[in-house]
Amino acid sequence: MRFRFLLVFVLFALGFVPVLAQDDTLTLVTHDSFNVSEDVLAQFEQEAGVKVEILRSGDAGTMVNQSILSRENPLGDVMFGVDNTFLGRALAEDLFIPYESPLLEDVPDEFKLDEQNRVTPVDYGDVCLNYDIAYFEDNDLPLPESLHDLTKPDYRDLLVVENPATSSPGLAFLLATIVQFGTDGDYTWLDFWRDLVANDVYVSDDWSDAYFNQFTAGGGDGTRPLVVSYASSPPFTVDEDTGQPTTASIVADGMCFRQIEFVGILNGTDNLEAAQQFVDFLLGVPFQEDLPLQMFVFPVNPEAELPQDFQQFGAVPEKPATMDIDDINAHREEWIQAWTETVLR
Repeated sequence: MRFRFLLVFVLFALGFVPVLAQDDTLTLVTHDSFNVSEDVLAQFEQEAGVKVEILRSGDAGTMVNQSILSRENPLGDVMFGVDNTFLGRALAEDLFIPYESPLLEDVPDEFKLDEQNRVTPVDYGDVCLNYDIAYFEDNDLPLPESLHDLTKPDYRDLLVVENPATSSPGLAFLLATIVQFGTDGDYTWLDFWRDLVANDVYVSDDWSDAYFNQFTAGGGDGTRPLVVSYASSPPFTVDEDTGQPTTASIVADGMCFRQIEFVGILNGTDNLEAAQQFVDFLLGVPFQEDLPLQMFVFPVNPEAELPQDFQQFGAVPEKPATMDIDDINAHREEWIQAWTETVLR
């Protein structure tokens, strides 16, 4: 008991306030970008007879790290938002207990990355470069057609990326560069990043700062018309007057990284039945049809119908970069450390 109070005190000091579980409360641990329509969530609460408390904890990487620190006294019942870039670490730390939802049989096998069903795929999106359409048109500037193009003088001072140590899209983009350039040879992924630094790339700590503060089409005072975001981000920028997005994605082969988000029942939950119901809820059509315009990602349930803006302006790359989660888990910290020494020091 003394340890639990100490843990709560430490997390509170870090600005992360845990919510203690109650019989009629289901605590969802998730990242800052989680969102769901009130009526959709209310329907689940009514059917399950529980109140859902949402505990947001920064980016996916921060969320996983905090859950590992608290795994002896879990901060909630369910975690949503661990993606394939951090999944190997979460599984290695035994954060989740297995549960096979009956709705999982409808999900394509390409999204199922854990044979033990400790996590369940919920959505996917491709981390890609987004660009400000008006900027490139006004400056008569051609779009980069490859990652290596970003090192050309034409794109100096134009790109903002996220730190892979603190941001899951930043890590996904880093992995895309490793897949593209490799770790050995005359020109490696680190050579590419050295050239990006020489071309004055800007590094943000998280996606929100990169997109809303640094990106010229993010609604703030940004000065950079290229940002690492998602191929599903442009529907978010559709102008009400013109019916057209102000941004678009570059989805050329190898320039994107496929990111899959999962939900898992936290090991140690006191509310197992409700947690299982919540996993079913996230795979159900009401939530799956709600999430595209709430979190701007694609549903994994093929029965879910996409909103019109997503059908028209959301892009799915034909050949995104991918990497086995075991390879990611084996080298993640090594690659992040090498990136930090190359880019930030």
